[in-house]
Amino acid sequence: MAQRKRVRNFANKLKDKASLIAATFSFKHHLSSIHVHVIRATTHALAATPSESTIAAVLGLGQHQKFPRACIDALMDRLHHTRSATVAMKCLFTLHNVVVKGPITLKDQFSHYPSYGGHNFLNLSTFRDDSDVESVELSSWVRWYAVVIEQCLTVSRIMGHYLHLSLNEQDHTQERNSSFFRLSNADLLYKIEGLILFVEQVSRVPESLHLQRKDLIYEVVKLVREDYRSAQREILWRLEELEKRMKDLDVGELNELVGYLERLEESKEKLVILFVNKIKYNGFWDLVKEVKKKGLEMKKEIEGKWLTVVTTKNTELTRSTNPFLEPGQIVLVPPLSFATGR
Repeated sequence: MAQRKRVRNFANKLKDKASLIAATFSFKHHLSSIHVHVIRATTHALAATPSESTIAAVLGLGQHQKFPRACIDALMDRLHHTRSATVAMKCLFTLHNVVVKGPITLKDQFSHYPSYGGHNFLNLSTFRDDSDVESVELSSWVRWYAVVIEQCLTVSRIMGHYLHLSLNEQDHTQERNSSFFRLSNADLLYKIEGLILFVEQVSRVPESLHLQRKDLIYEVVKLVREDYRSAQREILWRLEELEKRMKDLDVGELNELVGYLERLEESKEKLVILFVNKIKYNGFWDLVKEVKKKGLEMKKEIEGKWLTVVTTKNTELTRSTNPFLEPGQIVLVPPLSFATGR
């Protein structure tokens, strides 16, 4: 088994060298440098995580007017034509860096590939590398990572800005509060749902957490952790706004809010295990718990004021909101008669 692995690793090195040579001497000279940078960032060696300089070289292609689309096309071609879980993981890692650190030209090219992204646009839901046990385990990380990136782009479209804007760019408290003030309850809930969908996907991490000992997986989780921190901040800000509006929410909106927060809490355990408490929560989960509690109390209070109407002949119940009733109070209403007698 060890001998076979050494032979396979040697063959993979030859593949990478052959690909580099072919890219270097390509007849399409304007694409040559793009393919060289992409191949260097996505080699078959699991032990060799793409260096910062290698990633920077790929991101630097976005500075040239004609290169962004060709760069994304090269990465996607590499991703979709490989059978190696390591190469696929490195392609995704490079694409993720495009979203997090890349120039807007590269980000936009990727987010619009092939047609405004969307569910499974990376097309890796059935990816599997059966080379060995480790490759099979790594394949599950490839599938998970692809959906995380897809969901990251989806939630960015919902938010109206990339999730990865730095705190300096986004954390303008007065400006943010002003923008939230203009949003309806439905808008706030819609964006919270999108953010929670992203968090839920992050929490669906593969069981093979021991692979985090590999430098590549460690760096992947580190980058996803930054996404999660950004999502946390966005959720936190919107929960603070909804907490202020709690008395103005109707029962349907309260049901939505409580349901979303329950789903969020169900993700907590796996998130803590994945990130090994490396994230400072700054009261995040306390706020989630508090807002959910207030939402349940407000819902109970509104429902308690519903008027129960009981007829004597048929047991029919109808409800309406009566602010003058105490919670749980029942009012008996005599049966209606349509006779016109005096």
